[in-house]
Amino acid sequence: MSAETARPAEGAYDAPDAGDEGGEPYDGPDAGEGSYDGPDEGGGDGGLRKVARVVLLDPEDRILLLHGHEPGDPADDWWFTPGGGLEGTETREEAALRELAEETGITDVELGPVLWRRRCSFPFAGRRWDQDEWYYLARTTQTATAATGLTELERRSVAGARWWTCQELTRAHETVYPTRLAELLRTLLVEGPPAGPMTLDTEIV
Repeated sequence: MSAETARPAEGAYDAPDAGDEGGEPYDGPDAGEGSYDGPDEGGGDGGLRKVARVVLLDPEDRILLLHGHEPGDPADDWWFTPGGGLEGTETREEAALRELAEETGITDVELGPVLWRRRCSFPFAGRRWDQDEWYYLARTTQTATAATGLTELERRSVAGARWWTCQELTRAHETVYPTRLAELLRTLLVEGPPAGPMTLDTEIV
């Protein structure tokens, strides 16, 4: 399930192991093989939610984003990367591929390295979500999408998907998360993946 913030603001987030400032290697514990000990839709009551997200690129280097909104208020909307919380004993990689399939129907995927890590805290659907997000690079030639595995909350808050060029993201007036995605994507396309995962600025509402 892919909870995403509506209006994040940058600031100090006092979750444990929040990482360093943007651009520095992430030196927190490796939670990639651990289980998430709370329900997938858990937010503030379940502690820090482990999330895997996918920076999915097609052969033209377009990125796939989902169009989300606050349940019951389509005008309060934003774009975000596919992904969601770990279930049971899943690894981050397994969660990334499962969430991508559920939210987009895309299964022909070459999953690459972790590009970025981010901590965020935000209100959504009447509760607070505290998340530790890992963003995986992935490639696909499958560009048709079909959301066949959405949860009930996602059906009320996800309006569709779209492939974006880096130029379109740069010019976009829509709200996009993470907030520096256009800049991050441009750097990725020019320089390739970083040598190790980079920690993005923490975002909190």
